[in-house]
Amino acid sequence: MTTPRPSLTLSSTVLDAPDAAELADFYRRLLGWETVQEEPGWVKLLPPGGGSGLGFQTAKPYTPPAWPAAPGDQLMMLHLDFEVIDLEAGVAHAVAEGARPADFQPQHDVRVLFDPAGHPFCLFVSDGTPGEPPAISPEWVAEQTREIAEQDRVTIQDAVAPDPADRPAGPVDRPVGTAGRAEPDALS
Repeated sequence: MTTPRPSLTLSSTVLDAPDAAELADFYRRLLGWETVQEEPGWVKLLPPGGGSGLGFQTAKPYTPPAWPAAPGDQLMMLHLDFEVIDLEAGVAHAVAEGARPADFQPQHDVRVLFDPAGHPFCLFVSDGTPGEPPAISPEWVAEQTREIAEQDRVTIQDAVAPDPADRPAGPVDRPVGTAGRAEPDALS
């Protein structure tokens, strides 16, 4: 006999931080959301139109994740994606509110930033957004290519279509699939 699934509604995504109130204030300013609950070590924000919110919990031993991560680094458990219409304006607003752009930017239509506690988050332009996507400058591509090579990281292209000369002899290769996603995800 199967037990019926209870009603479950996502209330909020919770981020740990050395100071919950400080980090909540950053996201309140960034998003324009309202504080709906605040107590020592805990703050919850909700969007004006309703829906799931963000919670912030004080965790003194919090260690920010590394981006991009290397073996042995503190890994992120999740990240937040925010769609913007104008990527440059979105980044400028986030920086003015206290965010810091990541040095490594893997995609031309996504910007990785860090909140004041060091959580990476992304601003991205949706494929469905009217207008042209941001241009990719040859200088930016060359810089990203150099950074990837210097860090000896495997690119997605290498993982999906590795050089046949580097493959060991063996059974027929199985294709590597990707999960179809509606929006880009620079951090996955």
